[in-house]
Amino acid sequence: MVNISNYNDIKKSIPENVLLLAVSKTKPEDDIMGFYNIGQRDFGENHALEMASKFDHLPKDINWHFIGHLQTNKVKYIAPFVYMIHSVDSEKLLAEINKHAAKHSRTIKCLLQFKVAEEETKTGFTYDEIIQLFETKAFDQYPNISINGLMTVATNTDNEEQIDKEFGKVADLFSCIKERYNPKDFTEISMGMTDDYPIAIKNHSTIIRIGSAIFGERDYSQKG
Repeated sequence: MVNISNYNDIKKSIPENVLLLAVSKTKPEDDIMGFYNIGQRDFGENHALEMASKFDHLPKDINWHFIGHLQTNKVKYIAPFVYMIHSVDSEKLLAEINKHAAKHSRTIKCLLQFKVAEEETKTGFTYDEIIQLFETKAFDQYPNISINGLMTVATNTDNEEQIDKEFGKVADLFSCIKERYNPKDFTEISMGMTDDYPIAIKNHSTIIRIGSAIFGERDYSQKG
């Protein structure tokens, strides 16, 4: 069940320059419309086919953000409409996004996923790999992609000091890239979820990804 009260409380508590991305993955379209009807326009999904279905059925002024691991063979389903892909974790994926964006005469906004968490299950570029991409001007070969910033997922832990340290690494890398390379439109840091978004905002996050706090807990047993 949607929690409009929590949504309003979070919106009031965050700085104006921070986007609240409503993570609607696994949630029904009626729930999304509950937030749409009070002005929310940015929603996050992590399954390409689910996102494509919701795009077909819901208002076309919604900004759809892809936030999960994106397989290269699924890019084609979201390339015609996706607003931003947060989870670009390989150059192979960059090339595939660029290819499908070109087919639709689009430029797709992308964030580079920076792996700072300790879990092996987390994906993303290392610090050195991201620096290398900018050093070699690798993005010049992808004219249908706009690299808009960085994204990360912190370690799943109650240790706030560790989370703060990890988010700090992302902020430091972001600043380094801005100062050293000054890339065009490099303005976003996507980090922070329901349990750790205040720490993320302290470390200059510009997009927080809020799901269970506003949509309620998720029932993954219904997903194939």
